Amino acid sequence: MGEKETAVKISNLNKYFADLQVLSDISLDVKKGEFISVIGVSGCGKSTLIRIIGGLETLTDGEVLVNGETVKKPSRKVGFVFQDHRLLPWLTVEDNIKLALEKGTKDTDEIVDKYLKLVGLESFKKAYPTQLSGGMAQRVAIARALANQPDILLLDEPFGALDAITRISMQQELQKIWKKENITMILITHDIAEAVFLGERVVVMSSRPGRVKDIIPVDAVCHYQRTGSDFARTRDRIYQEFFRDEEMPFAYNI
Repeated sequence: MGEKETAVKISNLNKYFADLQVLSDISLDVKKGEFISVIGVSGCGKSTLIRIIGGLETLTDGEVLVNGETVKKPSRKVGFVFQDHRLLPWLTVEDNIKLALEKGTKDTDEIVDKYLKLVGLESFKKAYPTQLSGGMAQRVAIARALANQPDILLLDEPFGALDAITRISMQQELQKIWKKENITMILITHDIAEAVFLGERVVVMSSRPGRVKDIIPVDAVCHYQRTGSDFARTRDRIYQEFFRDEEMPFAYNI
């Protein structure tokens, strides 16, 4: 089998807000159909990075290509899921999804039904966001992001506001969706276990200005066994990378 095509290519990316450098010399290739986890401490610029990839934020210098084209603005081929679901409370679940579809899209009812079924919420299409749990609302947000059939799905700490049990359940749901849809996914998270469970590779970023400290491959067995030795070894390697050469207010040893 030949090498997969590149979905996202980031070259020598730098980002400043006024005189404050947020990202420093970021270079990263993401293959089509790959799941990448990006992890770093709060304030390291990981959310800024994903917003630049999605065209929601401009870079200072460097280059970002999506499907071989320079990113200049948001595109329907790049979907977003944020930490909060951002559903409109006065619209039903199905109308929230339809609102995200391009004007003139045919067979909208079929599209809504397909993606609500994918996230296991087909019986809640007439419900309002206030009638849903946090996990259910986030599943609707994922269905909405997928309804435009994007090539790439960007996830900015999508489960950060959920309780631990719901979070684990949502991680498993997202993994199933990725495998079924074969879509390129880039996840921003501060949860090391989440990064290992979901990502085929984990990109570890330094504190501000954010730069790529390491890119750690994840064995496929880690996507099935959270308690196995492979999972623990990969998680511990990331812990070590996280705290190496960082100025921390406490000592950390493994």
